[in-house]
Amino acid sequence: MDVEERFRLIKSVGEEIITEPELMQLLEEKSHPVAYDGFEPSGIAHLPVGVYRPLLIKPLLDSGVKFKILLADSFAWINNKFGGDLEKIRSAGRYFIEVWKAAGVDMKKVEIVWHKDLFDDPEYWKKVILIAKNHTLIRTIRSLAIAGRTDSKSNPAAFALYPSMQCADIFHLGVDICQLGLDQRKVNMLAREIAEKRGLREALGYEGKGVNGKPVVISHHMLLGLEGPKKSKNFDENAKIDQQISSKMSKSKPETAIFVHDSREEIHRKIRRAYCPAKIVEGNPIMDYTKEIIFRAFNEIEIQRPKKFGGDVTYHSYEELERDFISGSLHPMDLKIAVANYLDLLIRPIREHFKKDKSARRIFEEVVNYEITR
Repeated sequence: MDVEERFRLIKSVGEEIITEPELMQLLEEKSHPVAYDGFEPSGIAHLPVGVYRPLLIKPLLDSGVKFKILLADSFAWINNKFGGDLEKIRSAGRYFIEVWKAAGVDMKKVEIVWHKDLFDDPEYWKKVILIAKNHTLIRTIRSLAIAGRTDSKSNPAAFALYPSMQCADIFHLGVDICQLGLDQRKVNMLAREIAEKRGLREALGYEGKGVNGKPVVISHHMLLGLEGPKKSKNFDENAKIDQQISSKMSKSKPETAIFVHDSREEIHRKIRRAYCPAKIVEGNPIMDYTKEIIFRAFNEIEIQRPKKFGGDVTYHSYEELERDFISGSLHPMDLKIAVANYLDLLIRPIREHFKKDKSARRIFEEVVNYEITR
């Protein structure tokens, strides 16, 4: 596979790439650059974690990228997930692994890293302190959106460790590419700035990584919640990005999220009730899932409808479907029914895995019974 094709595959994953010329340079210099994404293990997997992330990993692996999944158990502990019980957090991490396996991720081609292993390494903490010494408290507060926290004075002081720790992850893991969601872009940009400081790159052990000693940032899209666009929460100075982060699908609002254990009936019920104004694409979660999930997983989407409403129609690209939706020739309810069917096709193997595999079912039942706290 030539460099241009590898670039095309990787670019398909990113909504924002900083920067495209650097990505091309990285691919010219390295056949197997290293990328990572991090997850705080907690709760039951929803569409972004259980379906969307596996779809994004595939083109990265196909392009020759070595991908690391960081299970951020120590971050979850700081964030008091499951009441700060590390064993419960670890169980949730093992549950995530089972979800990805069931979703089709080739676990032989990805590396699972538990953050606690970094946490227990004194060299990691040297990096955390070096990074903390080289940016301001104001910058830390601005970056706290990565923890889903505002700059409230009532927050535990431990939250202030988040940005420096996540930056240290990048350098300690030696990744070339930060391939996380748009909600993580601030801390990834901080890492790029830290890497540019004289002598600091060497002290952080980051020589020969990234491009010219800086990580390439490839931020993927944030899936919308079923209720549609929400009021801005000032997570980012860029209004469009802030809107996307503010409106992303959240597990904390079960009726506005699709989970990998939802039955076919539950998926249809939630999708039928979802925000989907006719002829409107912007902020429309059903159009969002069509573009970001269905056309990534399938070559086409078939809309079934009575002849009096135009009969069945098959779309071979998102652009075709969007054109008909905007014109009004594709009705929201017809689209909703099709989207629900395709989502169920993607979720069904995950549901079945946890029904048939006794070990996976036991882990799932443990996690379900844990008291989830924030």
